[in-house]
Amino acid sequence: MATFRLALIQLQVSSIKSDNLTRACGLVRKAAAQGAKIVSLPECFNSPYGTNYFPEYAEKIPGESTRKLSEVAKECSIYLIGGSIPEEDSGKLYNTCAVFGPDGALLVKHRKLHLFDIDVPGKITFQESKTLSPGDSFSTFETPYCRVGLGICYDIRFAELAQVYAQRGCQLLVYPGAFNLTTGPAHWELLQRGRAVDNQVYVATASPARDDKASYVAWGHSTVVNPWGEVLAKAGTEETIVYSDIDLEKVAEIRQQIPIFSQKRSDLYAVEAKKP
Repeated sequence: MATFRLALIQLQVSSIKSDNLTRACGLVRKAAAQGAKIVSLPECFNSPYGTNYFPEYAEKIPGESTRKLSEVAKECSIYLIGGSIPEEDSGKLYNTCAVFGPDGALLVKHRKLHLFDIDVPGKITFQESKTLSPGDSFSTFETPYCRVGLGICYDIRFAELAQVYAQRGCQLLVYPGAFNLTTGPAHWELLQRGRAVDNQVYVATASPARDDKASYVAWGHSTVVNPWGEVLAKAGTEETIVYSDIDLEKVAEIRQQIPIFSQKRSDLYAVEAKKP
């Protein structure tokens, strides 16, 4: 199947976990009713985003949040990319995306590889590594449409990750992410378009809706970009669902027109994965 509908859920996240879960599942059902076959929730969809919140909201996987995701994926018979949640495992905390198939089975669990430790003087300082540990594996999953590669937010800044996914045959990269009011306007769309053009793949990002009263204010603007670097769909800042019909023939067409993969100078350089 060369075409399928993708949906990105830009959820308004509150401090009440049960409410976040209920509304997230309701929007997943709504997206599936509109024909979406792959649906993504945003980063940190069940919890406010912040190092002080991660320990309080963290769960095991499987746990309360991922059980609900599994149930709704099976009910709607879709592939559900569960944004991310704070995960607790063996005394460590991770920023983790769990993906479920149409039968409700857990397909892959992506732990954010690159932790968001930045300092832009006078604008924003954040240190995920105060409470979180990084993941250490690549995460892809198969669908009847294409292979999908996963990253979370800050992972999108690292071009090598996207290149490895392209080497492994991914035609869609999905990054649940919560950029902020400093990095969002500067780099959010630019990075997505860059990853899409560099690797001739579709790139999608799912952000939480903006809450100006939150301690960390998300940029919003969940987006889908095609392999030509064109923005196919983009949300504003409010809670919404973004839909895009993904045409995989476009990937083949662009790769034929501009055949960068066969033109790479492997005698001069290479991007190499150090793990399977």
